[in-house]
Amino acid sequence: MTDGTRSEILLRVNGLTHRLDVDNRRTLLDALREDTGRTGPKKGCDRGQCGACTVLLDDRRVVSCLTLAVAADGSDVTTVEGLAPDGELHPLQQAFVQLDGFQCGYCTPGQLCSAVAMLAEHAAGWPSAVTTDVSPERPAPELDAVEVRERLSGNLCRCGAYPSIVRAVLETAARAEVTG
Repeated sequence: MTDGTRSEILLRVNGLTHRLDVDNRRTLLDALREDTGRTGPKKGCDRGQCGACTVLLDDRRVVSCLTLAVAADGSDVTTVEGLAPDGELHPLQQAFVQLDGFQCGYCTPGQLCSAVAMLAEHAAGWPSAVTTDVSPERPAPELDAVEVRERLSGNLCRCGAYPSIVRAVLETAARAEVTG
């Protein structure tokens, strides 16, 4: 830290605290993969366009390849590994397995993190680009295939597993409504 190009940061990744000395230009993705050993987030395009590196930063989804590690100092980071902390699959992970929501699996970690955040955004009443009524008095938008596709549009799947991914998200949301 003598020349101002490095910083000591603190990240809580999947509940574990990591104190890291990082170059100020290091991305969160590289810090997660290389410094904390979390290999779930994938380096796809390295330009923020594919979503393979999506993680939850303080419960909000971010593309970690465009997020500087120093900007995440003091934050809680959840990677796909953190969605199943005790070895029990998250309901979305179960649905992806049961409904074949993945092919090669490369995009799956980012898809899952994005879907977890997307369901929370929807539950909070946030509209999307395809929500027809965005007035403050409106009821929560219905979660249908069009909404799911729009809300997950930042996550690409080269294998084309989109129909199964959408079905997995919708079934998980429906189960949460029944039990919640």
